Amino acid sequence: MSRWLPVACAALLAIVYPHDILSQERRGVALPRGTVVSPILTIDSDRVFLESDFGQRVIQDIEAKSEQLTAENRRIELALEAEERDITEKRANLPADEFRTLANAFDEKVQQIRRDQAEKGEALNDTLDQEREVFLNAAAPVLGQLMRDAGAVVILERRSVIVSATAVDITDNAIALLNQTLGSGEARD
Repeated sequence: MSRWLPVACAALLAIVYPHDILSQERRGVALPRGTVVSPILTIDSDRVFLESDFGQRVIQDIEAKSEQLTAENRRIELALEAEERDITEKRANLPADEFRTLANAFDEKVQQIRRDQAEKGEALNDTLDQEREVFLNAAAPVLGQLMRDAGAVVILERRSVIVSATAVDITDNAIALLNQTLGSGEARD
């Protein structure tokens, strides 16, 4: 068993350190301390978005708009409850067909308001998706540079990888570099 250990170590090094990187080190080209050298890197793209300045700005904006929508929904709900009480009180003094007309009109109004408010919620989700797409497009060149700097040929989504060394995860590096290059994504950065 011990005679195979050097062969296994050599094979592992060949996988972890691409040939051109090893040859650069042999030629005296020093890689920056702490640089991950691997043909395969992993990243947690959700964390990159959520923890980046860009993602934080988007999330704060969506949360603020969501809170406004929740407050608007509450105001509408209170107004509809008052209107429903008013219609219910009129029931005793109205003929059945007039009450039915009022009740049906109120029901249609409620259904339309629900559709309108649901569309506003969906629009917030669409905005989040669009901002995420903008972020990913802007992040692509930065991630490409991280990949090249590490001597990698691919960056895989961490959730898609069953087992990997933590050294090949570049999520923290990506967040730092994206904050430096993209900031919050607003024009004033």
